[in-house]
Amino acid sequence: MTNGFFTPISGLDLPRFAGVPTFMRLPHVGLEDTRLAEVEVGLIGAPWDGGTTNRPGPRHGPRQLRDLSTMIRAVNGQSWVAPFELVNCADLGDVAPNPGDLMDSLARMEAFYDRVIAAGIRPLTGGGDHLCTLPILRAVAKSRPVGMVQFDSHTDLNDVYFGNAKYTHGTPFRRAMEDGLLDPKRYVLVGIRGTAYGREDWDFAAANGIRIIPVEEFHARGAADVMGEVREIVGSGPTYVTYDIDFVDPTFAPGTGTPEVGGPSSWQALEVARGLRGLDIVGADLVEVSPPFDPSGGTAWLGVSLMFEMLCSMAEAVVRAR
Repeated sequence: MTNGFFTPISGLDLPRFAGVPTFMRLPHVGLEDTRLAEVEVGLIGAPWDGGTTNRPGPRHGPRQLRDLSTMIRAVNGQSWVAPFELVNCADLGDVAPNPGDLMDSLARMEAFYDRVIAAGIRPLTGGGDHLCTLPILRAVAKSRPVGMVQFDSHTDLNDVYFGNAKYTHGTPFRRAMEDGLLDPKRYVLVGIRGTAYGREDWDFAAANGIRIIPVEEFHARGAADVMGEVREIVGSGPTYVTYDIDFVDPTFAPGTGTPEVGGPSSWQALEVARGLRGLDIVGADLVEVSPPFDPSGGTAWLGVSLMFEMLCSMAEAVVRAR
């Protein structure tokens, strides 16, 4: 059982439209707080989109994700997992980026997550664009490479943009591979689709033994079968999960910068997240929610629902590791 301090505020005690919005109405615990040592899973905002190459806006994602997350209740209605009863969860606040300096922002984020990992906390992040995942991985995988499950419509394995730009939201996992952060044999991408500049990223994946499951294969096989293969690929070792909201068809998630048609439905989006159960998830993120392209908040609501599904699997992983 968790400490009562870490129990979210119930909508039966305070209306969901009232109070200060934190992720899932959890208590806020800063990195300087004496209670940090008690936290097992930390929810974090990464309000930065300095890697965006076309339509900006994910820097506003964490604030909207927090607001919509007040709708999350304490128990998963499908698995009946009650994560807040299993582990101590808290909102650790936002990373403070430097909006005028991309490289400084990457360094600031890595330093923030270094402290989170040093405290023994598994991070669950709401982004931010997909470049945010690189400094998180640099902290999570500092001591050893990790496996990774990536739900996405793009590989983000490109080398450079505009001739020399090595750090964009289309390149984070090429840099992660170069840094030795990922075990390519335990790295799988699901949902890739859309038009392309060429095959360079696919060729890189093939040359390194990275498994790509394109959306055509996903639709032909179904979520359950695909996730069975995903679990086989990453196995029982430490695994990071990165979930780009543009994995989902824009009919269900229009609020993102680079939407691609032909994607999974919101139900399939939940299915794959639930298919992560049993993995040793050492960290996860939900990125590329861009409120300017979906003022109604439907995309953010789907995003925090997916974060809750990942949280349930992370909580079970913490319990198994105790």
